[in-house]
Amino acid sequence: MKAFLHGLFDYNFYCNKKLIEECNRLEIVPDKTIALFNHILNAHHIWNARILVKPREYDVFQSHPIGIWKDLHYENQRNTFEIISNTERFDKRLNYEATSGKAYSNSIQDVLFHIINHSTHHRAQISIDFRNNGIEPLVFDYVVYKR
Repeated sequence: MKAFLHGLFDYNFYCNKKLIEECNRLEIVPDKTIALFNHILNAHHIWNARILVKPREYDVFQSHPIGIWKDLHYENQRNTFEIISNTERFDKRLNYEATSGKAYSNSIQDVLFHIINHSTHHRAQISIDFRNNGIEPLVFDYVVYKR
């Protein structure tokens, strides 16, 4: 399980890193792309904080300058690898409060997969936003990453 999760987060890291690099190259980054990628970074941070039982530093829709995206992304990755490396039971339940204030419980495994799925979902929206703004979308296919 640990090797599989490390692999998924390596893929997620690769995709987000490519997107950050592309946004740094663009003269104008579309507003929707900025909002979506900030949300990816913030949500990943919030889930890590929940698992690590630490206070979150960012709100779910908080905006960060593009210039610090790389640092936030590295911090998220480091914390997630710490979680994966130190977790003995991925079926252990995580009790948490959503940003809405409602209480929930999910397994750590489900939460970690959610981070990956959530990021993939929003990167797809960013790809559409790129195309709608005349920017060629990046290729994020997992099978292409694995080649």
